[in-house]
Amino acid sequence: MPNAKIAGIGFYVPDQVITNFDLMKVMDTSDEWIRERSGIVERRYAKKHEETPTTMAAEASKKAIERAGIIKEDIDFIIFATLSPDYYFPGCGVLLQRELGITKTEIGALDIRNQCSGFIYGLSVADQFIKSGMYKNILLVGSEMHSMGLDFSTRGRAVSVLFGDGAGAVLIQATEEDNKGVLTTHLHSDGTNAEELAMISPGSHGGYHLQDEEFGFPSKEELGEVFVYDGLLDNKTYYPRMDGQLVFKKAVTKFPEVIMEALQKTGYTPADIDMLVPHQANLRIAQFVQKTLKLPDDKVYNNIMKYGNTTAASIPIALCEAWEAGKVKEGDLVCLAAFGSGFTWGSALIRW
Repeated sequence: MPNAKIAGIGFYVPDQVITNFDLMKVMDTSDEWIRERSGIVERRYAKKHEETPTTMAAEASKKAIERAGIIKEDIDFIIFATLSPDYYFPGCGVLLQRELGITKTEIGALDIRNQCSGFIYGLSVADQFIKSGMYKNILLVGSEMHSMGLDFSTRGRAVSVLFGDGAGAVLIQATEEDNKGVLTTHLHSDGTNAEELAMISPGSHGGYHLQDEEFGFPSKEELGEVFVYDGLLDNKTYYPRMDGQLVFKKAVTKFPEVIMEALQKTGYTPADIDMLVPHQANLRIAQFVQKTLKLPDDKVYNNIMKYGNTTAASIPIALCEAWEAGKVKEGDLVCLAAFGSGFTWGSALIRW
């Protein structure tokens, strides 16, 4: 049975750099406050009405396709992970197909909605398709445009200062080489605290999930047959919300667990890892995980300082940047791990 390998990789971030000092102009925050809690110094914002998750994904994809040594017409399946799609529907997979000009081949396109874990989930799906022989050239993309949906007021600062825009892509092919490519993937979820990191509206819940809680949704009796709660503009439920402390506590527990799960499955230890590329959620989380696994600085790659949290795009952007810098080399054991909204989390171990 063949393994799935990353044959090509690319990333794209917008030109527009937004520093912590820029955010200080529109909300009550400070560079020190943001750095201390997240490690973020700056992030990128796409140009509204000119760039979208799909157009950014296309730019990243072109690089991955070229580096894989194929042409775009060779792609036989697309997997697109995002929480900030161009449209509510259809998903971005078909839009990327159109943007790349490969609609004539009528290949399948799958959209992944697993937020921060989206790339890991997509990689696991691609791995199974490659192993089964169903597809030969899978384009897997993570792309986000958070800037179009953040609350740029003091009320929303705890969330809005964290996120940035960008896209990363990989071209996945089969390899017959032993101990090469994706060695194992592990996926998990727990929906108990789903609303603690979420954007509630637009949605079809009509207030059902949050009756009488902090957003002021009506009771089930008051709801009756109403499916759209008229108060969402007042409650600002169209902006993302997060219980930062809860997310942090869950992340620093689940990150090491799922990494160790992958290592134990393959008979490796943390000392065998050549490069850990964690989802870039918060530098403090990454540092905690690094300390827990006793990994030196040169074995963990972080770039959240420059780009913020780009959710589904963060791992492929960081992985590509590490590869371009020569920090990920042929034969290296690379571990990818993510935790985020849902909650969902996962890991992948790759022999580069």
